[in-house]
Amino acid sequence: AAMATVKYSAVAFAAGLGLSVGAALSFYLARKASQSAAPKIWGTQPHPGWEPPKKLPVPPAIENGKMVAIDPRVIGGKKCYPLIISAVVPRPIAFVSTVSKDGQQNLAPFSYFTAMHDPPCVVICVNRAAHRNGGKKDTMANIDETKEFTVNVLSEWFLEQANHTCGNYDEDVDEMALSGLTKEPSLKVKPPRVKESAVHMECKLKHKYETKGYNGEDTATIVVGEIVMFHVNESVAKKTPSGNTYVGLEELQPISRLGGNTYGRSRECFDLARPDRDWQNR
Repeated sequence: AAMATVKYSAVAFAAGLGLSVGAALSFYLARKASQSAAPKIWGTQPHPGWEPPKKLPVPPAIENGKMVAIDPRVIGGKKCYPLIISAVVPRPIAFVSTVSKDGQQNLAPFSYFTAMHDPPCVVICVNRAAHRNGGKKDTMANIDETKEFTVNVLSEWFLEQANHTCGNYDEDVDEMALSGLTKEPSLKVKPPRVKESAVHMECKLKHKYETKGYNGEDTATIVVGEIVMFHVNESVAKKTPSGNTYVGLEELQPISRLGGNTYGRSRECFDLARPDRDWQNR
């Protein structure tokens, strides 16, 4: 897809990530220390004076507007695409490197992407290729063959090169070479890493789930890959007070995917802690 205007997106961090209270507090303290040293992207929460059960102001257009009911089975799955990618935002981007059993390398970005931590896994949805009459994309075909891949976190400084890899190229095209990116050997899997990326995850296939559309045909594969090795550039690696490694948001400069060809930067962020359990008894 072609590049489009990059817009800002706000990201809530710390306890909102689902960490335990202790881990969230540790993360928060480490973040505050880094914030004092480099405060340019950190702001305040939208309504710092709010207390439950007070209501917060809703924009008049939303409060007075009518909801439009859309039945996906009526419009069809393909027409749900622009709705999904514009509503489920911002989405992180997995920059996935794979190798076929014959050694042909492939590199492509995917924004149907999330993760979990115990065991550390990534979850990626790889849609079928419309330009190949619904056949599998090279990424999925390679994962099926070798059961290995790497995920490289996408940052602003090499975004245009990464975007250049997502064309509908022939199977024998090496997107990493085509885009001018640099291959870095992995330690535990065959697919190379992207040197320009600040965070790499070497992965082995743990589960996969085929999904079928309303017409009964395969439409995508949900891939669960277990991370067998992390690589974090020292310039973005930070430590919590308890000694755990995390990635500095400001240093990482992550890019997210929004609707259409629009991308987002994490340029205004804030902390918002989870409520204490005591609130249920008040």
